[in-house]
Amino acid sequence: MPAKPAPIKKAAKKEVKKEEPAPAPAPEPAPEPAPEAPPAEAPPAEAPPAEAPPAEAPPAEAPKAPTPPPPEEPTSEPLELVVEDVNDTSVTIQWRPPATIGNAGLDGYTVECSKEGTGDWKAVNEELIVSCRYVIKNQTTGDRLNIRVVAVNAGGRSPPATLADAVLVREVVDRPKIHLPRILRQRYVVNVGEKINLVIPFGGKPQPVVSWTKDGQPLDTKRVNIRNTDKDSIFFIRTSERADSGVYEMCVKVDSFEDKAQITLQIIELPGPPSSVKIVDTWGFNVALEWTEPKDNGNTTITGYTIQKADKKTGDWFTVLEHYHRMNATISDLIMGNTYTFRVFTENKCGISEQATVTKTSATIQKTGIDYKPPVYKEHDFTEAPKFTTAMPDRSTTVGYTTKLLCSVRGSPKPKIEWMKNQMIIGDDPKFRQINNQGICSLEIRKPGNFDGGVYSCRARNAHGEAIVSCKLEVKRKSASKLSRFKTLMLAYKAKNGPAPPYLMAMVRSRAVPRALRASSTARLEPPSLRTHGRQASRLFSVLAPRWYQHWPPVRAVSELV
Repeated sequence: MPAKPAPIKKAAKKEVKKEEPAPAPAPEPAPEPAPEAPPAEAPPAEAPPAEAPPAEAPPAEAPKAPTPPPPEEPTSEPLELVVEDVNDTSVTIQWRPPATIGNAGLDGYTVECSKEGTGDWKAVNEELIVSCRYVIKNQTTGDRLNIRVVAVNAGGRSPPATLADAVLVREVVDRPKIHLPRILRQRYVVNVGEKINLVIPFGGKPQPVVSWTKDGQPLDTKRVNIRNTDKDSIFFIRTSERADSGVYEMCVKVDSFEDKAQITLQIIELPGPPSSVKIVDTWGFNVALEWTEPKDNGNTTITGYTIQKADKKTGDWFTVLEHYHRMNATISDLIMGNTYTFRVFTENKCGISEQATVTKTSATIQKTGIDYKPPVYKEHDFTEAPKFTTAMPDRSTTVGYTTKLLCSVRGSPKPKIEWMKNQMIIGDDPKFRQINNQGICSLEIRKPGNFDGGVYSCRARNAHGEAIVSCKLEVKRKSASKLSRFKTLMLAYKAKNGPAPPYLMAMVRSRAVPRALRASSTARLEPPSLRTHGRQASRLFSVLAPRWYQHWPPVRAVSELV
């Protein structure tokens, strides 16, 4: 039957596919086509499928031998192996990966240690570690350990990275630390001759070891004194010199841990004078100068220059420019006909140089040929006889009220002032106060009485003459009435109409004419304009009484009311 060979073909294909990865058993499928030859009843169309197995024969051919891989090599040694921390039972180390790893890659690291002097290296990690940091635990306090790290891969072990010094296993309570004051974090500037006393605190346990260097060299103990305590280090120079300038480094160390700080010390002094000063040109009233920098700047930068001039006649030096930054200058406003010399000082942070460089030549300001003749002025004669510029008007005052008389006078030389009363010189009478200030003359009469009235005169006298000014002073007595005319009128009105108190009514009635207080005489006290106002009369009376009183017929008894 032609339908049965099909499964065999499939099986054959499967076997071929399975055996393709292994080139040695590939020839085994060859005997299987032999039993397939007897079936002659197979149609011709089935023949091509029977030849399918030979078509897959090429993949079964033996491949070429592969190129052998390059030999695997170990990595280079780990880099920068350092101690990170130490305590009484462990040591913490860290490192960086090798610079060269290669094709084999990196499987991990092995940390080994040995006690100092034994050379017996033992791995402290049972399995390879990938991290670049490791803590070596369970160590004995006081042991000194040599530590190394080896990188491992398929190619083997790398060269070891070993610590330079053995590590002492003990507790470090506090790492060393320098607490540098803020003023010392920048350049510390001191003048020559000054004392330097710096205190730099630090910390660390156990007691750190302090060391000092200058520019990388040991200190000169003859110049610098160092005193260390358990908390700070004292840097002392009794008298500073320029040679003491430099970079000082302080190092605080505890075992393998250390801390460093640098102090830049600059000792400065006054600079030297400019190297040379010369006069470049002279024109009109101007001179041009030039100079060169000093040879000694005082160990600091030059901040400016001071230029001075001197007249040959007097020899006195005067400053014309200060804090000048250029190396040349033009001096102006010089006096015609004078000869000048110039000198220049140098300035820096410490101050101005003690000496100056003077020009070797002098500059003469030539005259222009103008013959100047000063004008002749006639001397003015300011002398004059006294003259009163303000007259004294007549005055009146009241007994007991202080009054003052004023006038003004001029004259050269200054005139002498005298006050007189009724042609009699007052003199030093304490009742009168005489004041003369810049030609203003005043006479103050303190609480004048009835007999202080009269003619007062002020007399001014000098070598060129005299002048007199007079005025009349009238002293009035105080009025015997204690009530004004307005109050008198009001009292009379209230006594007539009845609102006044009884004692006031009795006093007014006893002194006033009876007709003035009767109803028939109302017209004498009340003007016609109020007769028709009714209740508003009293209110208007209070406002208009002063004006009415001037035209009210006099009543002697009322006016004499006290």
